[in-house]
Amino acid sequence: MGSQLSFILGFFGLFLLHKLVPIMFQSHTTQPKVHYYDFVLKDSNFTRLCSTKSMLTVNESFPGPTIRVRKGDTAIINVHNYGRYGVTIHWHGVKQPRNPWYDGPENITQCAIRPGHNFTYVVFFTAEEGTLWWHAHSDWTRATVHGPIIILPALGTTYPFPQPYEEHTIVLGSWFKGDVMSIISEAMYTGGRPNSSDAHTINGQPGDLYPCSNQTTYRLKVKPGKTYLLRIVNAVMDVEIFFGIANHNLTVVGQDGSYLKPVTTDYISTTSGQTFDVLVTTNQDPSLYYMIASPLFDGQYTPFDNSTSTSILEYEGDYTPPSTPVFRFLPGCNDTDAAVSFSKRLRSLASKEYPIDVPKTITTTMLITTDMNHIPCPNKSCAAHGDRLASSLSNFSFVTRPIDILQAYTRNLSDIYTTDFPDVPYVIYNFTGGKGNASEYTTPATRVKMLNYGEQVEMVFQGTTIVGPESHPMHLHGYSFYVVGLGYWNFDYGSDPVSFNLIDPPKVNTIMVPAKGWVAIRFVADNPGAWLMHCHLARHLIVKNGPSNDTSIRPRPSYMPSCSSS
Repeated sequence: MGSQLSFILGFFGLFLLHKLVPIMFQSHTTQPKVHYYDFVLKDSNFTRLCSTKSMLTVNESFPGPTIRVRKGDTAIINVHNYGRYGVTIHWHGVKQPRNPWYDGPENITQCAIRPGHNFTYVVFFTAEEGTLWWHAHSDWTRATVHGPIIILPALGTTYPFPQPYEEHTIVLGSWFKGDVMSIISEAMYTGGRPNSSDAHTINGQPGDLYPCSNQTTYRLKVKPGKTYLLRIVNAVMDVEIFFGIANHNLTVVGQDGSYLKPVTTDYISTTSGQTFDVLVTTNQDPSLYYMIASPLFDGQYTPFDNSTSTSILEYEGDYTPPSTPVFRFLPGCNDTDAAVSFSKRLRSLASKEYPIDVPKTITTTMLITTDMNHIPCPNKSCAAHGDRLASSLSNFSFVTRPIDILQAYTRNLSDIYTTDFPDVPYVIYNFTGGKGNASEYTTPATRVKMLNYGEQVEMVFQGTTIVGPESHPMHLHGYSFYVVGLGYWNFDYGSDPVSFNLIDPPKVNTIMVPAKGWVAIRFVADNPGAWLMHCHLARHLIVKNGPSNDTSIRPRPSYMPSCSSS
């Protein structure tokens, strides 16, 4: 699993840009609705694992509040920051057509909302349907600042599967006994990895396998013989997660806000940032059954949180409950094959009602390595090492600039970034067989990839072993993309494209690049803006404006947060 430090030093992402148009709202009852939310960021006390700590949350809840809309609706969210740090909010998986100003990543599309200030986001739900999520996008604040987004079918339409009896949201998270900002600050000081989490959580609770957690374990009460829709969000910080329910099959029908052909399985594998829609039928004898979340971590020689979180599926009815709920074992903590096997089973619905359009005439091809590297500490200043652990894309790590990249692009500021992010790594070697002649040191830079509007893009993400093999969850802002291929070892341009799925590949916004493996994705650059591509364990693309106002970035809001620290 990619380093936790990658959320700070990050993968150098990629950007895309277009143009600007006024925002308008319609109030007719037959039209899509506008929903209003107030998010109040403040420190609140929470007790877990026998101790109490103060941490930053939204509206004093962990996980945070749910945004619930229909496809085609708009949400206006006023974020009030009463915390100690600057924060931004990202609407993970929402396309935000021509609207990058409200996408949220700090130093990419905006500067932070400073303590004591507020900022209002306008979020358009135009193409997504299913489950997504929102989270803070400033350093490690997303560990405690996150929540679900539910996008119901547009009025007059229904699910492409039978209406479930009920719907419930399952948020998988991480719990740290310490202050998360102190943890990452300590890692920056020492040059090493941040401490692992102390527990995994299901809807904010570790579960009864952890100390002092028996009475607070999350319980989902169900009726026998009914089908329930579980909306699963992976907000975990530092590992991938296997999820399953004892003695029950799961039918996966959606991922990342798009529908899938139904897949029946006894577990799902989900990487940080992914969301799934899963049907569960309560067809077992009335009893108590564990819902289980256990980790997958394929890094070498690296400590991680190898604990298991539980919640309880509780049947209603007249029966004597067992002293212990029914348990089941999920794939092991190093079973990458189980994760890859699950991912390869997923296919887009690709029906008449839910068509897909996989790019076939590729105009831009990129091979991007996902690397773990080192960066020298100035004057060997790191306390424990002379170098700091870092991560990169094609051996470039993102450097934060004094203003955000989107502002620099729209103002034509030439000294903030360069447009020379390479289409292939400068050094080609046996990516999965050691570092070869590649340097273990990454190059700090602010490089972007420029894409013309309408380009058909293919990207291959290639895992490497420069410092050590680890899988990496890659997330693209402003777009969903088709996962056309997935495999182990080095990508082969001669043989691997033959097996690409161009008929019904899943359409997602986050994908796991396996350790010592690769993933191939395709998308059309039809959403102008500066969009971040990064490893979700914690950094780009610029797509240029198209030929008209409707294919160009909307105007910059007048009330964007100031980049000045004063």
